[in-house]
Amino acid sequence: MQVVVYDANVLYPSTLRDVLIRAGLARLVQPKWTERILDEVFRNLRANRPDLDPARLDRTRRLMNEAIRDVTVTGYEQLIDQLDLPDADDRHVLAAAIHAGAQVIVTHNLRDFPADRLNSWDVAAQHPDDFLTGLFQDHPDALGRIVAAITAVWGDEANYSDVLDSLSIDAPGTADLLRETFRGHG
Repeated sequence: MQVVVYDANVLYPSTLRDVLIRAGLARLVQPKWTERILDEVFRNLRANRPDLDPARLDRTRRLMNEAIRDVTVTGYEQLIDQLDLPDADDRHVLAAAIHAGAQVIVTHNLRDFPADRLNSWDVAAQHPDDFLTGLFQDHPDALGRIVAAITAVWGDEANYSDVLDSLSIDAPGTADLLRETFRGHG
């Protein structure tokens, strides 16, 4: 099973975060993150979304860490200073990936993780849309079930298409593939 590190910017949007976590729960991949990555996610959510209840955000963070066994990477810190990336603040993400034996960092910030700096560590950076498109190609029914499960959680006011509309903000190609494959779900 592929080991992947989710960068903070892909865990920030709620629908994308839900799909990525459920991909781990479905054992399509073995997701990883660090407390430092989650600190960034939830610090930004608090700053940018003051309408969100802080207690609910704390609960979301706790549930994320409890949902997937061995999701939190620790002991990577000694690698940080050895790494060279365009944005020094992203070195901790690569250090976590190396320490966890991850093959992929899923991130919106591809320019901050250039291939020539990652290749020697056998790590690649992928945009979440490319990552999910690859998962779809390998597991189309599983990704369809993930979206259906999210639709059910959203309740009576939402349908499959609503979830795909939200997902399309961060993964438009994947949302289009799911729309095309699972027409009639809403």
